[in-house]
Amino acid sequence: MSYPNPNPNPYGPPPGQQPGYGYPQQPPQPQQPQQPLAPYSPYPGGPYVGGPMPAAQMPYPTVMPSSVKTARVMLFVLAGLNLIGLVLSVVMLGVFSKASHEASSSPYADSSAFAVTKGFAIAAIVVIVIFTAAALTLAAQFGNGSNGVRISTIVFGAGTTLLSFASFPLGLIHTALGITVIVMASKDESKSWFNRPRH
Repeated sequence: MSYPNPNPNPYGPPPGQQPGYGYPQQPPQPQQPQQPLAPYSPYPGGPYVGGPMPAAQMPYPTVMPSSVKTARVMLFVLAGLNLIGLVLSVVMLGVFSKASHEASSSPYADSSAFAVTKGFAIAAIVVIVIFTAAALTLAAQFGNGSNGVRISTIVFGAGTTLLSFASFPLGLIHTALGITVIVMASKDESKSWFNRPRH
């Protein structure tokens, strides 16, 4: 058997009790007129159509951050060092070609060693030309490139670092520069620079 509920409103004051009983009486506060909210974007995560930008979004940089400038300078330095290496490799190829030609006229000379050395010199020239062109292209794209330029720069720095181990005493400079390029291009401020909106 159920009893009739003496309080029909379970969230209100009990019957027979004054509203606001036990609380100090305050005069009613005037309500502030609410400002209309800015309309939302038609898709999630999109920009607001009107009104101020939300405070939670980080502003994009308008000036190239120092880490991006450092990575760009290191790419130009790597390209310059590669050009010096290219000149030395071409000179070395000329010396080995001349020595191979002089040795081929002798009946006792073995020219196979010269052929292998010339092959290594030609391979070095090709690799140097590829890496120099890549360094210059990436450095030139830092001003207006997208996130793909940043990722390509990181891959380029890793490739430079790995190839620098082949000529270790002289490649130590390339190792340090390659690691610097990787670190500077991997920073958060670099990421925000390459992900900034372009109009």
